[in-house]
Amino acid sequence: MIRTFLITLAIGVLGFSAAPAHADKAPVYTGLFSKTAVGGYDPVAYFTESRPVEGKKEFSTEYQGAEFRFASAENLSEFKANPEKYAPQYGGYCAWAVAEGKTAKGDPDHWKIVDGKLYLNYNKKIQDRWEQDQASYIDKANTNWPAVLK
Repeated sequence: MIRTFLITLAIGVLGFSAAPAHADKAPVYTGLFSKTAVGGYDPVAYFTESRPVEGKKEFSTEYQGAEFRFASAENLSEFKANPEKYAPQYGGYCAWAVAEGKTAKGDPDHWKIVDGKLYLNYNKKIQDRWEQDQASYIDKANTNWPAVLK
């Protein structure tokens, strides 16, 4: 009797605690144990300094469920005034992966600004591949986004 009760209880607990078979991904890539976008780098700095610059926790804001950090109060203000201008495309997921109908982490060290938009890629090899036909990859990714999150 006790054994039957324990088995029934275990099945019930598993049924309530099991993850859904198909969970949506977050709209902004933050990594597994983080809520920080762009690896903690300042997305405005890519445009103003043409390089990745680490953001500071004291200059942060939430956007689309993720924490974005900035190197200065000025950059934070710029982002708040127009987040769509500065946030990486495809939520910071790898631009090449999104073009391929998948998601993968975007690495803040592998980036490019194209037509005033910031794109991240998984690594140098993937970025080189993406750059060989970036206009086509951007078109494909725009078609796939945000459906790849499902």
